[in-house]
Amino acid sequence: MQGDAPTPDGQVSDSVSGNWVDTYAPGFARPYLRLSRADRPIGTWLLLIPCWWGLALAILAGGNPRKGDLWIAAGCAIGAWLMRGAGCTWNDITDREFDARVARTRSRPIPSGQVTVTGAYVWMILQCLLALLILLSFNRAAIAMGVLSLLPVAIYPYAKRFTWWPQVFLGLAFNWGVLLAWTAHSGSLGWPAIILYAAGIAWTLFYDTIYAHQDTEDDELIGIKSTARLFGQNTAHWLKYFLVATVTLMGWAVIEAALPDAPLMVLVLALAGPWAMGWHMAWQLRGLDIEDNAKLLQLFRVNRDTGLIPLIFFCAALLV
Repeated sequence: MQGDAPTPDGQVSDSVSGNWVDTYAPGFARPYLRLSRADRPIGTWLLLIPCWWGLALAILAGGNPRKGDLWIAAGCAIGAWLMRGAGCTWNDITDREFDARVARTRSRPIPSGQVTVTGAYVWMILQCLLALLILLSFNRAAIAMGVLSLLPVAIYPYAKRFTWWPQVFLGLAFNWGVLLAWTAHSGSLGWPAIILYAAGIAWTLFYDTIYAHQDTEDDELIGIKSTARLFGQNTAHWLKYFLVATVTLMGWAVIEAALPDAPLMVLVLALAGPWAMGWHMAWQLRGLDIEDNAKLLQLFRVNRDTGLIPLIFFCAALLV
């Protein structure tokens, strides 16, 4: 295994350069904010964007925005930040022994000694309680959906121990916001949301397989499974399947949400979203080099833009 020891100030090795946590946050708070990955905002975006997809398609299906939709959008943003932090804290608690043996993760707060396991549990519970306050402002069906989301979140850290497809479990957790936001707007779950949820899982398989290639050597040594290890040199081939699945399922979700009442121009604009997203994913594939960790991290991070692309088209369709 290769990699530098933790930096003297406790900065995590793969944090964003010049991030606000390491630059502006008070010293006592930095280890806990690092535990929540606040120094690496991409994960919050990847959790939040499916929420906004679900809300936009729910509005499209209903025909008009409803009172409270702005709060749903804002509440999902705050909740995504909190629950991503809680999920990462839980992940680091369960993975602390593995993290200490992997070059990229040994500088994380628990294995590097910045935060105790007890302190991590307290921090996780605090984040969950704050997120619960936001969830309680939604309707009852959405509250139930939010509580159910804890199941895939709890399972995900263990998935890499028993399956070669832990990215599926990450997709189940990270795209749950589609179901939650749709239900918060509509009051009940609908088929377009379920299909869009499946599209999000395919997208997660795409970007997290890219991300997981950074750790394949260390993962092999310690027995951690991933789609990156499973696919190996055939990764690009599999990513094409995930690209096609993402675009197809999202397009299907749009059609289910828009028909039969949406005007043709609205449908065309909304369908342009998954089409444009697919091109952005294809652009990532052209730059893929599974041996270049810096490039892998760069490609993973651009998936914020990948996910925002269809959202822009969805919002444009709602304004027509």
